[in-house]
Amino acid sequence: MNSALSMAGMALRAGRLEVGEDPAGDACQEKRCRLLLVARDAAENTRRRADRFAQEGQCLTLALPFTREELGAALGRGSCAMAAVTDLGLAQAIAGKLADQDPAQYGETAGRLRLKAERAAQRKSVRKQRDARAPVKYRSKP
Repeated sequence: MNSALSMAGMALRAGRLEVGEDPAGDACQEKRCRLLLVARDAAENTRRRADRFAQEGQCLTLALPFTREELGAALGRGSCAMAAVTDLGLAQAIAGKLADQDPAQYGETAGRLRLKAERAAQRKSVRKQRDARAPVKYRSKP
């Protein structure tokens, strides 16, 4: 099995993958989706819906080199045309695995996810520094 499909299966087991059009669409609408995966042989209507979901949820879309059956088999289903990754690290790992195999097609998406992850790490470190300040001590009343 391909390593990108293995990562998608790992995301599912971790509870960070929404499988199917409706759950993926809900994740996009709630802005929880980080990467929307679409199978190679998905119907044209499904592709249009995925593009609309991605615009709504401000997430990236990735057309996979796998068929619906291959994606479904990796996720324990008969077939799957669309899935939404809700964890930034797992989304970055999946895009990175695909970029290793075909940099021309998937390199840009992997780079954009890497940039998003770096920005998220910066925000987290700033938040951590802000919260680590010494607490303000108040004088007790005499």
